[in-house]
Amino acid sequence: MLITCWSVKGGSGVSVVAAAMAGLMARRHGSAVLVDLGGDQAALHGLPEPSGPGVCDWTASEAPAEKLALLTLGSGSEVMVLPPGDAPPVGTLVRAKELAAAAATLAEVVVVDAGRPLGAHPEQSEHPGSEAHLAVHLRSLGTSLFVTRACYLSLRRARATGVDADGVVLLDEPGRALGARDVSEVLGLPVIGVVDADPEVARAVDAGTLSRRIPRTLSRGLRRAG
Repeated sequence: MLITCWSVKGGSGVSVVAAAMAGLMARRHGSAVLVDLGGDQAALHGLPEPSGPGVCDWTASEAPAEKLALLTLGSGSEVMVLPPGDAPPVGTLVRAKELAAAAATLAEVVVVDAGRPLGAHPEQSEHPGSEAHLAVHLRSLGTSLFVTRACYLSLRRARATGVDADGVVLLDEPGRALGARDVSEVLGLPVIGVVDADPEVARAVDAGTLSRRIPRTLSRGLRRAG
């Protein structure tokens, strides 16, 4: 199972949703791999800042599948984090398929924190030899979850980009004029997860315990998304 979480605007909650999703999947299946293209997952898991090569370096090279396991960071929660490394997060569809297959040998569920792949067009994933943001290719290989706030600017950009996904995870904040139904109508996509803004989530992020002790609001909001 491959789940790619992404957005078109920073601060939408992609990293938090991906970390929580990986934690929930690890509980359900025994383990999960979290591919970090955004660069924040080590901090979210309370791990030292990684140095050296990461998943993007592996993708940019011709390294075999078994080398990918050497790059993982253990969080003590059955979630194996693959840090981004120093190379840009781009690659071909062929190499993205090899990445997905190699990660799947480490755990049954692979979650991708794709961050904000601006300028990436889904149609590029149809051409095996063309390079694009890894997220473009990866989201075409599994479940694609678009993460957003009910923010006019975010939805305006998403609409202009022509977002295509299997579903939307909405970060629901108090005081917003727009709700899940509005978001679904604007994007033409089903909202399959609604996560309430909760100070407990912020505390878990600050403590680096998000995937080990997932706040109830996150767990409840993501139960349909997985």
